[in-house]
Order: sequence, then structure tokens, then C-alpha cells
Amino acid sequence: MNKTRTLIFGSAIAAAMLFGGVIGATVLAKSSNVSANGVFAAASPAPTPKSNEATAHETGETAAQEAAENNGTAHHAGPGGGPSNETAAHEAAETPAREAAEHAAAPAA
Repeated sequence: MNKTRTLIFGSAIAAAMLFGGVIGATVLAKSSNVSANGVFAAASPAPTPKSNEATAHETGETAAQEAAENNGTAHHAGPGGGPSNETAAHEAAETPAREAAEHAAAPAA
């Protein structure tokens, strides 16, 4: 009786390992970041940024600003540094205190 239990237990472990291998292979096969040899593929480079080439935009711009736009290093107003959202839909749900905070944080024009 003891050998039978050992054999059943061993068979259950072998079946679980086989099932896990099949599931793992299926997941890896569907992954787009793994090449055929199992090594993670390199991410494709980001597209080259382009500056705003409109005439109205270009007239007030220095050569350094244009170069920064062309090489992708220009950060206008920084993260979260833009003006407040003044659309009617946004303003309808906004408290007077929040509106005052937005205007206090907005840069002086």
C-alpha cells in the first residue's frame, strides 16, 4: 500500500510539472518581447520628435529653441506647468477654491 501511494504521488507531481511546462511555453509563445531563441528582444527606438514648423510658431523662436525641438530635448512649461483647464465642462465641476489654486499656480504671462 505504501508503494502505491508513492507512485500516485510521484505521478501527480510529474503531471503538474508537465502541465506547468505546457502553460509556460504557451505564455512565452504569445509574448511579443521574446525572440525565437528565448532572449528578450530590444525595444524599438522612439520615433524622432519633430518641431512645430508653422510660420507663426517659428517667428518668436530662438535658434536654440528650434534645435532643442528638433533633437527632442525641448520641454515647454515642464510637467504640469501649463495653464489651468478653462473649458466649460471642467469649470462646471470645479470648486471656487480649486479655481483659485489653479490661477495661483499658473505662470504669469
